[in-house]
Amino acid sequence: MSDRTEISELGEFELIHQLTKDVKTTQPSTVQGIGDDAAVIDRGDHYELVSTDLLLEGVHFDMSYTPLKHLGYKAISVNLSDIFAMNGTPTHVTVSLAISSRFPYEAVNELYDGIKAACERFGVDLVGGDTTSSITGMMISVTAIGRVAKEKLALRSGAKENDLICVSGDLGGAYIGLQILEREKMVWKDNPEIQPDLEGFDYVIERFLKPEARADVIEELGKLGITPTSMIDISDGLGSELLHIARQSQCGVRVYEEKIPLDASTITQCQEFKMEPSVCALSGGEDYELLFTIPQSDFEAASKSEFFSIIGHITDAASGSAIVYPQGEEIQIKAQGWKSI
Repeated sequence: MSDRTEISELGEFELIHQLTKDVKTTQPSTVQGIGDDAAVIDRGDHYELVSTDLLLEGVHFDMSYTPLKHLGYKAISVNLSDIFAMNGTPTHVTVSLAISSRFPYEAVNELYDGIKAACERFGVDLVGGDTTSSITGMMISVTAIGRVAKEKLALRSGAKENDLICVSGDLGGAYIGLQILEREKMVWKDNPEIQPDLEGFDYVIERFLKPEARADVIEELGKLGITPTSMIDISDGLGSELLHIARQSQCGVRVYEEKIPLDASTITQCQEFKMEPSVCALSGGEDYELLFTIPQSDFEAASKSEFFSIIGHITDAASGSAIVYPQGEEIQIKAQGWKSI
């Protein structure tokens, strides 16, 4: 009997590593293959960026509380976030869709209304894709294509010791939005006569259902004349993304807990759920903000921006990766991500 390794034993990141560790590239134009937010292909006067994301019903979205138009918008936005995470500009997308017979034409059309709205919002062209039937529900696959000037490219592997660690926007809101939606779903399942109570939760719910890829942050960095030394988008939580940069840049990180940006409504609702706001930011995911490092020489320019916050610095690899709390205690960062399929 052959050995059997459960995928749940590996976890997401180790599974990816095991599947791709022996993949070799042979095309001279391949600058960056598997292992970053997007592949990088040399097109002569610029780099082309290519990224693909998959959204599966029951895993990435729940139709009981996800408006189809929002879902279409999110499918595009989260994929474009990978292009922005390379300091690039998205230009084109393809969308492939698998749908079961329980979705009528009107529902699929509503989904595409959201897709088209996101394409218009970010100035990208929908140029192709595929549709097929499904026996289990809905699946959406988006491939995004973009470009970046060669000297502006930001990989996960470029962080240097003493670089400053920055993050855009605020964190943890999407995770709390999901908790509220799940709570109201359980109330509704117990008594379908009760309407969901979502009043006052608009910000965090929108953070989860309709995230905005941070095109504005890339524009701001350009205006400030700052080219990040490394960059990644925050899909799996701040902690996991910090570890990606640390591993691929062969460095350590120190992030200060009190510097992590949190919206007031996120803090209030974390308290209601008896959760630490910083833990939601570190482990929650789906914020789709940008995490990046910059040289210390850019401190003055960066500190004036309202688009992002400086939350820590890069250290040597031997120091490890940790969150520093106000009293001086350091807690090692642990990776998140899904544990099974």
